[in-house]
Amino acid sequence: MPEARTAPSVAPASAPVPTSVPLAGPAFASAAPRPVIQRASVRGQVLDALRSALVAGDLAPGEVYSAPALGERFGVSATPVREAMQQLATEGAVEVVPNRGFRVIRRGARELAELAEIRGLVEMPVMLRLTRTVAAPCWAELRPLAEATMAAASTGDHARYAESDRVFHAAVLALSGNRQLVQLADDLHRRAQWPLAGAPARRTRADLLADAAQHTALLDALAAEDVATAESLVRKHFATG
Repeated sequence: MPEARTAPSVAPASAPVPTSVPLAGPAFASAAPRPVIQRASVRGQVLDALRSALVAGDLAPGEVYSAPALGERFGVSATPVREAMQQLATEGAVEVVPNRGFRVIRRGARELAELAEIRGLVEMPVMLRLTRTVAAPCWAELRPLAEATMAAASTGDHARYAESDRVFHAAVLALSGNRQLVQLADDLHRRAQWPLAGAPARRTRADLLADAAQHTALLDALAAEDVATAESLVRKHFATG
């Protein structure tokens, strides 16, 4: 008998994109307006801001940043900045430099390729299995998230696009009902979004739009049970971060 199609056991919640604190330019120019951080969740907001700065390239690979200096930039004490940086150190984004601060890790193309390979091993079998177990209407429910990535890409805002990209992928994997998988995949995805050291240029708006267009194409392939196309799209998508 053919395998039954069912609705997802876990609803594909479209998690809101965290509101990040903007950082102005690689040098954090003092003339830029000071971001306003609400005291209720200072550490979390600082962590979101630092993650966005990493993706945007405002925290440059190889550079050392001190918690007091960033705290002054955010208008907070050094403590929540230091705590957020310690979290980034745990994630492998920065390393502690005694008595100086935190150095942004320099990554090369090989590490990006390794992350793409791991993401393929973790996510691809699940996505392809979902083509047999998830009904087409469920894939249609994810289209607003794919459209959100297109909207983010159209602005050329790397941090905004990176977040919407991760939200989309998490929603797809959530259809599996495996929360541990979603968390693991999100961590790998975040690491893949950090910029490479010595990259000649950041991805252009056209690059982001092409990347975002793959989301809609992927949904079409998954809904049509086109396993070959879905696999090709996923591999290409992972290779570009």
